[in-house]
Order: sequence, then C-alpha cells, then structure tokens
Amino acid sequence: MANELYEIPVKKIDGTETNLGEFKDKVLLIVNVASKCGLTPQYEGLQKLYADYQAKGFEVLGFPSNDFMGQEPGTEDEIKDFCETNFNVRFPLFSKIAVNGDQRHALYGHLIAEQSETDVKNGDVMEGKLRDFGHTRQNETDVLWNFEKFLVGKNGAIAARFAPDVTAEDMRLIEKVEAELGK
Repeated sequence: MANELYEIPVKKIDGTETNLGEFKDKVLLIVNVASKCGLTPQYEGLQKLYADYQAKGFEVLGFPSNDFMGQEPGTEDEIKDFCETNFNVRFPLFSKIAVNGDQRHALYGHLIAEQSETDVKNGDVMEGKLRDFGHTRQNETDVLWNFEKFLVGKNGAIAARFAPDVTAEDMRLIEKVEAELGK
C-alpha cells in the first residue's frame, strides 16, 4: 500500500500534472494549508522546518484546501503569491483540493485510510473549540481542520498524523521527523 502513495495523481500549484513519485525515498510532511485561517502563521514554522531538513531528504508538501469555512478562497496564483510574499514559502505547493467529504482527493483518501486517527495532538482542546463554533467532523477519521499534518517515512508508510494545533516547532514533530530521516 505504501508505494501507491507515489502513484496518486496531483497537480502542482502551477497546474503541472504529476504524482508524488519525485519524492520517493524522502521523508514527507503533507499538510492541508489555508491562507485565511487562525493557523496560517504556521507557514513560517513549516518553511523553517523545510529549510532545516531539506538537505537531509525532507520535504514539506502543501495542499491548499477550502474545506473549512472557506478559509482558502484564492486561485492558485493568489495562494502562491500569498505564501511567497508573506512567509517566503519555498516548499512545494500543489493545486487546491478537498481533504474531506464526497470530493475528497485520492491523496487524502489514501492518507486517512493508512492513518485513520490523529496520534499526536494537544489533547482534544482544538476539537472542543471548533465544536463551540459549530464545526464537527462528519466522520471520526476526517481531517479536523487546516494544517493537519501527515508524516510519511522514506518507505511511503505513514509514520504519524499530527493535529492541526501541533506546530512545526513542536518537539514531538521534530523528533519524529529526525527519527524518520535516521532510518
């Protein structure tokens, strides 16, 4: 099942059709991102993590999604410009996709099937706050919100799934990235 990940069709933010095969044998952090979210400042930490570990075989892959309260309304050009201008993002960005629901992209279908539960989180605080604002997941396995993270090992298997409020600076995330790079 792990190698299937690399065959899933995706589009780069410039519209180029591709798959994740170019990232085979690397450690990946796949993140659903949004430009108008309270968690958007996480772009800064993700870029720093990418810069710190890219030379060792690490990639952050950003997949914009408008699934959560319309917090990614822009076009691909607007998203790319926003990320580069505001956060100096240099990690690969892809075209906007759905991460939940009937239109869920095959990539997220695969990630969720492989790792159905968030295993690194800050309790259930964020989910409780979202519930207070009227947002609940339709299915327990759904992506909770923007900036949920899937760590993929060099072998293509999911190594961890991080809640949206676990930032790139969180030592639990950094330790898991380093562990996967050391394998």
